[in-house]
Amino acid sequence: MLAETICSAASAAGLGIAAVTAYRKRFLAATRIAAYSLVPIGLVLTGVVEWVSGIAFKPSVWIGFGVLGLAWALFMTTRAVERRSGTTRAERKAARAAERNQAVAPGASAPSLGAGSQARPAAAAAAAAPKPKKKQEAAAPGDDFSDIEAILKKHGI
Repeated sequence: MLAETICSAASAAGLGIAAVTAYRKRFLAATRIAAYSLVPIGLVLTGVVEWVSGIAFKPSVWIGFGVLGLAWALFMTTRAVERRSGTTRAERKAARAAERNQAVAPGASAPSLGAGSQARPAAAAAAAAPKPKKKQEAAAPGDDFSDIEAILKKHGI
């Protein structure tokens, strides 16, 4: 009831301002002000104001907003954790597919199925690449070229 009264008073005040503006021969601005001032009374007459005031003062509605906020917070938390882990959903799916359809023996340097097999994803290839040992790091500079040659042969270059 109070909301309807306030909306009616706002509409009446807006129409008064529109009348003064029209009196000053600014008809375009007066028409625009009249249009804006008719919106609150239109909302009252359609029942939107009563519906909104009914929603705003019900505790169950506020509990619903709280549940929606909690759901949003949980969703955003899982997204943040997923981003911090450094892997995306697509990368994890590709890694699982590579584990299921593994065409390379654990110690092999080339796929056992030949050229017809699908290429492994970059993440799976990086995970399967052998780690350099401390002895190799401390080796002579000439040994570095043998590592490069092995890599090039592995890729068919």
